[in-house]
Formats: sequence, C-alpha cells, structure tokens
Amino acid sequence: MKSQKTWFAAGFILCCFAFAVLLMSSATFQQSVKISGNASGKDVVPSVSGNGSATLTGTYDPSSGMLKYTTNWKDLSAAPTTAGFYAGSNGTAGIALGDPWALGTDLKPSGSYSGTIKLTPDQAKQLMNGDWYYSLGTPTNAGGEVRGQIAVKP
Repeated sequence: MKSQKTWFAAGFILCCFAFAVLLMSSATFQQSVKISGNASGKDVVPSVSGNGSATLTGTYDPSSGMLKYTTNWKDLSAAPTTAGFYAGSNGTAGIALGDPWALGTDLKPSGSYSGTIKLTPDQAKQLMNGDWYYSLGTPTNAGGEVRGQIAVKP
C-alpha cells in the first residue's frame, strides 16, 4: 500500500511539473509576427492627391510587447514633418498611438526611418486585429500625405 501511495505521489508531482512547463512555454515563447503596410494618398481620410508612397515592415514580439519597424517613403511633396501609428480600421480616421516618430532633421521627400515601440495589451490586440495604420504628414498635408493599413503575418 505504501508503495502505491509513493508511486501515486511521484506521478502527481511529475504531472504537475509537466503542466507547469507547458504553461510557461506557451506564455514565454510566443512567436514573433511580421507586419507590413503600403501607404498612399488615396488611403488618407479624406484622400490626398499626389505621387507619394511609403512601405512599412517590421516584427512584433508578443512575449516582450516590442514592435520594431522600418518605413521607407518616396516622392512626397516635401520632407515628412510628422509620422506615427494610429488606431483605426481601413477608411476611418483614427487616434494617435504612442508618441509621434522622432524623424530627425535633414530629411528629403524620399527616405527612411526605423524605430521601436512597446505595446500595451490593448494595442497589441488592435494590431493583431488589423486596426492599426501609419501615416506621414508634410507641410502641404499636415494631417497626412500617405497612409497605410498594417497587416500582420504570423
């Protein structure tokens, strides 16, 4: 009888340990996802005419909450003076998320910028649901010259 209790206790402890390892691995080792988005004036709300365009690529790491991104723009009417992420679905005006991008100086109508942002759980959910976009503004179009919805690819 004592032997059965010992085996039962050992089995129970082993099962608890295996469950704890499984639980920790699913929470700690979530896979990073890729993000991307193409921007143009036609996607700005209201739309803007012009030849400007931009692309955005990056990765979001759910375990750390960090989003790393790079945007490249070309043929804007002037150097961008504002840029950032926004919460909003395609075709709707959104609200700014986080701080505007610190673009720096000596920019041109074509160029690039890279950065990182730490997301809150609510922001991560919005991003994963496709409810994020990015926008770049110029002196001519301060409210946004190009806008691109961000797609998430696991």
